[in-house]
Amino acid sequence: MHIIVCIKQVPETTDVKIDPVTNTLMREGVQSIVNPFDMYAIEEALRIKERLGGKVTALTMGPPQAENALREAISMGVDSGILLTDRAFAGSDTWATSYTLAMAIRKIGDYGLIICGKQASDGDTAQVGPGIAVQLDLPQITYARKIEEIDEKHIVAERLLEGGYEVIESPLPCLLTVVKEINQPRLPSLKGKMAAKKATITRWGAADIGADQANIGLEGSPTKVVKIFTPQPRGGGEIIEGTPDEAVARLVEKLRDAVVGAAS
Repeated sequence: MHIIVCIKQVPETTDVKIDPVTNTLMREGVQSIVNPFDMYAIEEALRIKERLGGKVTALTMGPPQAENALREAISMGVDSGILLTDRAFAGSDTWATSYTLAMAIRKIGDYGLIICGKQASDGDTAQVGPGIAVQLDLPQITYARKIEEIDEKHIVAERLLEGGYEVIESPLPCLLTVVKEINQPRLPSLKGKMAAKKATITRWGAADIGADQANIGLEGSPTKVVKIFTPQPRGGGEIIEGTPDEAVARLVEKLRDAVVGAAS
């Protein structure tokens, strides 16, 4: 089975800078890591490969430095890495990112499973994985916490819910987004680190994947950040003292006054 893992390089620090013109993150020169949730996606892909055989390809979109994320994935056991890098991709929102990754996956072709982390730590939208599935017209299982069964034709997975989980069966190919409960990512071996240093990373631009210029980058993004600001600090609260009964009575009185004042 050929498994494609979509990963993202994200800023390691919370002290990030915003481009004042585009209102997007400035990633160049910022210390970066592989998105933590994507590490679980890599690990799960490797475990499936160990059970069923096949190969794992890591795919990412970003500036040239994002190649480091692919080399880290290879050091863990991934077979190859593909970097989508082009100035035309800059400023992509989740829709444009999903479109770009989907176009690359179409170019890759023969695959049985796509795995993504549930969300990226810098955006926290959880939209790219499902967006890829929509672009490729694939079934999807989001927030997967356990794979119960998998073979060349189907998958059965537990999907995490707020109050429990549900078991979903899907034919393959399928897209999966995973949560941290699914596994514990392995550490790279010395052999893996050596292989990662020597690995050739494939680089594709917009023309290589046949992307429509109207659907990529800042101009191809339906959503845009129009303003970034720091919220005003909240005022100090009030502590109501006294016995529980006294405190409740005073709180009810204050709430009543507030409601009456707002209504008038």
